[in-house]
Amino acid sequence: MTPSGTPSGTPFSGVGVGLRRPHLAQVAALKASPVPFWEIAPENVVGQGGTRHRQVMQILERDPVLTHGLSMSMGGFDAWERDVLDNLRGFLKATQSPWHSEHLCWSSFGGANTHELLPMPFTREAVQHSILRTRQLQAELPVPFLFENVSYYAELGAAEMSEKQFLAEVLEGADCGWLLDINNVYVNSRNHSFDAKEWLEGMPLHRVQQLHIAGHAWFEEDQLVIDTHGAPVIDPVIELMQWVLPRIGRAVPVLLERDNDIPALEELLAERAALQKAYDVALDPLSVSGPGSGGSSRG
Repeated sequence: MTPSGTPSGTPFSGVGVGLRRPHLAQVAALKASPVPFWEIAPENVVGQGGTRHRQVMQILERDPVLTHGLSMSMGGFDAWERDVLDNLRGFLKATQSPWHSEHLCWSSFGGANTHELLPMPFTREAVQHSILRTRQLQAELPVPFLFENVSYYAELGAAEMSEKQFLAEVLEGADCGWLLDINNVYVNSRNHSFDAKEWLEGMPLHRVQQLHIAGHAWFEEDQLVIDTHGAPVIDPVIELMQWVLPRIGRAVPVLLERDNDIPALEELLAERAALQKAYDVALDPLSVSGPGSGGSSRG
């Protein structure tokens, strides 16, 4: 079962990688994609020019791509500019991305962008506001919309419900898909003292269309885990990914994120290959096959 706002039977599966600037020239020079798919932020491409832009477009014309936004401030109140929406719509059509995702958070207010993924208050008013904003953005897009759960380090105001209840109510109320960030669940479980598997068991996993997985940093002095995307994925996060994949019941794609301390492409691809093996083991009962088993190119 999938929500009415998400596609079924898409060709995307396996473990992909976020396309990052240090690797553009090397990836563009390849004859075929070294990964099942890339993920890219439209904000880093639309309106740009020069050599890097040409390299990005060369890659995106050759390889499958998923799009993931960074700055729509889904939980905010600022209206989206018409040219921003038009550019996003055009980019999604050009890349043939099967869906588009954004974080369920707020990042701007009064026209000022904090460039931070700030958490929503866990209140009924925020639930209704998030549902409205999600439905409004979905109506503007040519593809289904997913939102991503974020890591947070303090609650915004007095909570009327748990994060779990908040996310579930928005997912159901907006009837949209979910980009489940496994590392964010793990980070939050450590910082807010809950069991990650128990948290996931009660969530609407039928709405999951994609997973994110990443590394983080542990600050022992502060007893705090920070979602940095700056280190290899640790074993407990991989195990959590393996635990949840069969419970989703479909071979949804997993995206390896790396945004800080970015290693050489060969090292990143080696980590991706190891994650692919873990992915295949987790989904073996489902007889996974197709693009997830290796690289592919757009037909």
